[in-house]
Amino acid sequence: MESTPPLESICNKFPAKLHQLEERNKPSEESLNTTCRKDCQLPLIDFSNLDHKDYRNIETCKRRISDAAKEWGFFQIINHGISTEVLIRMQSEQRKLFDKPFEEKANHKISSSSPSCYRWGNPTAMSLQDFSWSEAFQLPLCDISSLSGVLQEFSEQVSKIAKRIAETLAESLGCNSTLFAENYGENSSYVRLNRYPPCPNFRKAYGLVPHTDSDFLTVLYQDQLGGLQLLKNGEWISVNPNQDALIVNVGDLFEAWSNGVYKSITHKVVTNPAAERLSIAYFLCPTYETVIQSYCKPSLYREFSFGEYRKQIQKDVESTRIKFGLSRFLK
Repeated sequence: MESTPPLESICNKFPAKLHQLEERNKPSEESLNTTCRKDCQLPLIDFSNLDHKDYRNIETCKRRISDAAKEWGFFQIINHGISTEVLIRMQSEQRKLFDKPFEEKANHKISSSSPSCYRWGNPTAMSLQDFSWSEAFQLPLCDISSLSGVLQEFSEQVSKIAKRIAETLAESLGCNSTLFAENYGENSSYVRLNRYPPCPNFRKAYGLVPHTDSDFLTVLYQDQLGGLQLLKNGEWISVNPNQDALIVNVGDLFEAWSNGVYKSITHKVVTNPAAERLSIAYFLCPTYETVIQSYCKPSLYREFSFGEYRKQIQKDVESTRIKFGLSRFLK
């Protein structure tokens, strides 16, 4: 039985011509998969220095994390504590899930009472600019304990890394670092297993449409194929893979909380005509009741709860197919 979802049949329904769009998350045809201005090596930080015996090494590491979050919104960490063995086993579990027949994946549930955790394409897509050539399993942290041991192990380790980075960024602004531990949402944080199948006409669709992340922080492990691009100073730049590193990026909630000091950057995934790409992402989210407010005054954004933010995004995407995100909450 076929395992890949019917991406091509859906994609072929859309007109071949891509229209020029003005929204920052809707690049023109030139930007879709064909043009990337430059390659880059994101700031590379030795995460183990946070536990160094020398105070100067610790402070240097904290400063580098803060500077990267301010300038790039993205950075890479090495010596992060997750072993190569665990990452290889995670990819093995990923392949087992994605190799299942499409119909079985479409109905995959963690428990009999939970909704399906499988996603593919874009249900609301009305054009190529809205369509993602990909599939994913989205696994809430609260349910992962019922799954394989390696998923539990990875989730626990990556969650600790994300919380520690969040605390470091808060401390760099002179703020209480317990904010994230006290408001951590096990029901709202999740691991997302991504697969980007080969795309016969790689100019035809995104692997993942341009977007920002609606969380505090995202921690990503990707394979060596590449395909992640981010928008910096008006240009798309391609992130070079690093097999020893995890990629960290700032989400919308952290940008709002930091009053724009830390940047939630638009990024996308481009398709590949011949090879599949795999990645694993962890999203650090607060409880839905958590109120996001700027750490300083005057604030750029009004106060809002995480639940309110999620509902507004869903409403916008359903009605306009565009995520307006933080612009909805500007004062």
